[in-house]
Amino acid sequence: MRREPIVLFDDGKHQCLCFDDLVSGDGVQSNQFLIVDHDKRLLLDPGGDLTYTPLSLELSKLFPLQDLDYIFASHQDPDIIAALDKWLLHTRAKVICSKLWARFLPHLTASYLAVSHGISTYDRVIPLPDRGESVQLGRCQLKMIPAHFLHSVGNFQVYDPISKILFSGDMGASLVDDASPAQDFAAHVPHMEGFHRRYMASNKVGRLWANMVRGLDIEMIVPQHGRPFVGKPMITAFLDWIADLQCGMDLMGPDDYQVPR
Repeated sequence: MRREPIVLFDDGKHQCLCFDDLVSGDGVQSNQFLIVDHDKRLLLDPGGDLTYTPLSLELSKLFPLQDLDYIFASHQDPDIIAALDKWLLHTRAKVICSKLWARFLPHLTASYLAVSHGISTYDRVIPLPDRGESVQLGRCQLKMIPAHFLHSVGNFQVYDPISKILFSGDMGASLVDDASPAQDFAAHVPHMEGFHRRYMASNKVGRLWANMVRGLDIEMIVPQHGRPFVGKPMITAFLDWIADLQCGMDLMGPDDYQVPR
């Protein structure tokens, strides 16, 4: 039996929920998030067919699904937005994503949406400029902040100034089975080191990102996979670690670019 969503923040008017146990079978553990402010709702990185049915059922327990206002897609991967056609059909939500990926989203939607239902993917997309922007959700201004090449060329994250949560997408992801907060940073590093070394583009962008994030008032960094970082000591430890990490193209050399025998 699935448990109730994890309440990350709730002051009666503003709420942040985490759904962390919806993936079954061979899929990688994945977190989906809902931000609610004064009855306006934004769903982050809802995923593909593995999560659509269980996630939509869980959301329907909270509000009529068609009343979803926004879907945020941090980047273009299947575990982010592959079930887009279903969300367009069953909700009235606008889709927020990088302008680099907005033009490709129609590849994720079937032609029947336009033919039978009159749904235009382009009309439902809000493309983000490279430097990001603020999006009004109820009485809250969410910040869509750039995280390009971490790991996608057009990548964004969501900073919620009311809960002081940074929804960081793949940055900080760990290959574990649950979303309980990380307790011992040194012990947690092996769960995320291999992923970050391969999926993040370079130390330069990691360091630029960390320096940007240090300027935000953050109490929690919550990635799309695995465990969040809660409290200033854990957040600082993670930012120091990623700012120094050699990854991606830093690790590439001639041996990695050879024609197979």
